[in-house]
Amino acid sequence: MTARIGPEDISEAAVRVAGHIRETPILRMEPDAFGVRGALTLKLECLQHSGSFKARGAFNSLLSTDIPVAGVITASGGNHGGAVAYAARALGHKARIFVPTTSPRAKIDRLRGYGADVTEIGDAYADAYEASQAVKAETGAVEIHAYDQPATVAGQGTVAREIERQTGGLDTVLVAVGGGGLIAGIASWLQGRVRVVGVETEGTPTLTRALAEGRPVDIEVGGLAADALGAKRIGEIAYATARDHVDRVVLVEDDSVRAAQKALWANVRVVAEPGGATALAALMAGAYTPEKAERVAVLVCGANTDPATIV
Repeated sequence: MTARIGPEDISEAAVRVAGHIRETPILRMEPDAFGVRGALTLKLECLQHSGSFKARGAFNSLLSTDIPVAGVITASGGNHGGAVAYAARALGHKARIFVPTTSPRAKIDRLRGYGADVTEIGDAYADAYEASQAVKAETGAVEIHAYDQPATVAGQGTVAREIERQTGGLDTVLVAVGGGGLIAGIASWLQGRVRVVGVETEGTPTLTRALAEGRPVDIEVGGLAADALGAKRIGEIAYATARDHVDRVVLVEDDSVRAAQKALWANVRVVAEPGGATALAALMAGAYTPEKAERVAVLVCGANTDPATIV
């Protein structure tokens, strides 16, 4: 039976990670900002430790687990690995991170900067994950899964708890989807009180395909945001949660993601990686159109990219 996360798990996670993560700011946008109608709020989780929301799940996982001398191990396209490496260093643990060779150099350099032992292997997340499993069995290190582990999902859910308190009320939250840990955490906290819309690129339609097939399935991934959103299969927790608490999932093109990245820089001087700008792309491209008075929040969820690719 698939593990399910509830609001109580997220509240406990929030207490556990307090003092270890940042309360990231919101930015209430002016009318018609980015050409979007409705009352738009940006949640700048790109300003979180290690440059993405992933620090929430990493700290919750490490703080709720007995960590052996061998430390922790994980596979990641970059952001989760960075978060685990950052949290492990902060808490005094060893970290070994497996990443695909296609991960951006900026992300790999940051992993090493946090003191992690980094292994680059394979072309996709699935390759890195397979390699990490073999080393995990040899060393006894604790695995911190990127998205399909209850403690990870509960940690990511703290962002929804935070934004709901900061805004005082919302109608809709748009969330980029990779393996699904973020959207699962957010939807598990909001429990239908707020509409949750998942956003995927056409090259990473993991949740879209799973919902169409009626179960998680393997897909081929590629495109601009694949380093962050390119999980081969949606997590079991995310799939089960999405069936109950996600309103819909929409797809955007890579060109729309690029446009959203440039718009974030041009309008609010925020640097977002492709995955971090994907949710906004859905609004700008019309994949999701809010009502005139709809209160909409967009998660700008990651900033780990070379600013020269945007400016």
